[in-house]
This record gives sequence, C-alpha cells and structure tokens, in this order.
Amino acid sequence: MNDLAGGRRDFFALRSVLNWSAGLSVMAAAMIVAAPASAQSLSYAAQPGLYWPQNSAVPSGAPDNEASEDAALPDRLRRAVVSYPSREAPGTIIIDTRHTYLYLVLGGNRAIRYGVGVGREGFTWSGVQTISRKAEWPDWHPPAQMIARQPYLPRFVAGGPGNPLGARAMYLGHSDYRIHGTNDPTTIGKFVSSGCIRLTNTDVEDLFNRVKVGAKVIVLPKGGSPQFEAKRTLPSQASLTTSMERAGQPMQLSRLD
Repeated sequence: MNDLAGGRRDFFALRSVLNWSAGLSVMAAAMIVAAPASAQSLSYAAQPGLYWPQNSAVPSGAPDNEASEDAALPDRLRRAVVSYPSREAPGTIIIDTRHTYLYLVLGGNRAIRYGVGVGREGFTWSGVQTISRKAEWPDWHPPAQMIARQPYLPRFVAGGPGNPLGARAMYLGHSDYRIHGTNDPTTIGKFVSSGCIRLTNTDVEDLFNRVKVGAKVIVLPKGGSPQFEAKRTLPSQASLTTSMERAGQPMQLSRLD
C-alpha cells in the first residue's frame, strides 16, 4: 500500500511539473510571437536607404499618375517621332520656345518631339549649352531672388513626386538652367517657368535615358524658326537674351525652376 501511495504522489508531482513547464512554453511562445512586430519596426527605422527620395529609384506605386499625365496632354504635346530636317548631329536637343516643343534629333530628318513648358514673359532666353550633369529625383533649392519674388516658397524640397523638378533633371552648362520634370503636368505647353524647360515625368525619364552628358542643347528665341541649322554661327556658351535684357535690365544667372 505504501508503494502504491508513493507511486500516486510521484505521478501527481510529475504532472504538476509538466503542467508548469507547458505554461512556461505557452508564455514563451506568446512572447516570441509578439516580439517581432516591435523588432521589425525598429529594424526598418534603422535601415539606411529606405527614404526613397534620396535614392535613384522610387518604390513601385509612388509615381502611379505618370501614365495619366501623358494621357491628359493634348495630342500636339504628346511624345512622337516626327519629320524634322536638320543638320544637327543625332543626340542634339533643340528647344522650340515659340511652339513649346523639345526636339531630340535622331538623324535621317527625324526627331522625337516632346511637349514642354518654357519661361514666362521676362524669363525666356536663347543660345547654346551642353548637358553638364544629370540627376534622378533631384532636390530643389529655390534661389534667393526667387524667394524674394515669392517669399512663401519653401527653402528646400527633397526629391520626390511633390518636387517641382520632377523625376529627372539635366543641367545646362554652368548656368543652373535645367531641363527637368514637373509635379504639375498642366503647365506643359505653357509659358510658366523662370527659364527652365519642363516636361512630364514620363517624358523627362524617356529623354534622360536617351541623352548623355555633353549633349548639345540649342534654345531658340521665342520669335525664332522651329528649325535651326548647324551652319549658323553661335557662341560656345549660351547667349542669354531675355526680355529683361532688352529692357535694359541686367540678368543674373541662378538656379531657376
């Protein structure tokens, strides 16, 4: 009998230990399941490179409106391969300010034509430059004179869909004029900028991928011909002719939108 009673005591003691161990296992499992959520949050916050505007690529879904941007353009401003007789070398960019077109010369009397927004009254210019630098999702730093005219402007805008420079920028010589994208595609085909040439983000990405640093850029005067031949004599740097200069006001080059 004593052996039987002792065996029963040992059995119940063992069951208590097992139940206690099982309880610990459930608690540990619950802690393990709960822990990764906060740990992942911390690890994602600490990972470099996740702030996409500083990267060259944007996460899928960010620029979803690009297709609709081009669809909203009138037919005359949509990108197209057109007949364009020119003696300029393939890869040359020609800005037809008057008609708000940018032509990328292909050769064989053809060019890709893009609709653009150009300088508003008092901010148009003409001349020859080269692509000196290219940037993806560029930051925007409004210059002092622009802030003086528009004091409500931010002092800095990080690269991204909300940035006025859009998805890409191609800088013209040392002038800080740019060919760039836009966060407002309704301005394409209009005289709206402070001297820069703007395209839709879809179009500026297409152009960006086709041109190289060093490419020649010809900006025609507002009253000029849509065709510009290489035989004409031009200065090596941009001859910046603006309505301000014609009015006798000096023009200072700066970073413009």
